[in-house]
Amino acid sequence: MNIEEVRETCIAIKGATESFPFGDDVLVYKVMDKMFAYMGLEPKDGEFWLNLKCDPEKAIELREQFNGVKPGYHSNKKYWNTVVIESDVPDTIIEELINHSVDEVIKKLPKVKQNQYHNIPDKE
Repeated sequence: MNIEEVRETCIAIKGATESFPFGDDVLVYKVMDKMFAYMGLEPKDGEFWLNLKCDPEKAIELREQFNGVKPGYHSNKKYWNTVVIESDVPDTIIEELINHSVDEVIKKLPKVKQNQYHNIPDKE
């Protein structure tokens, strides 16, 4: 998966928006005004990276399983992972982790907001 494919996957998430709140070199994805992913548009140490929210136990397992999964860069390392986009992490796993990140964000919202999210029509 390359950086453009990651962008396409993130923006295809139901209710997703993209913005540049941290400057023009970091693209941020949100659902219900809550961040679920952000990625640098300039390579860091020659690599493109994507930060995703993650269940803390799952985060540790992923870091042990893949060299391309590290504690979240510039974020709470308990709840965020940095995924090196072109690494040993398979594309299918990156897609799963993007969806998992959205799920982690939604489940932390108040029930009213969760219901609002679930009533948003799916993107086609």
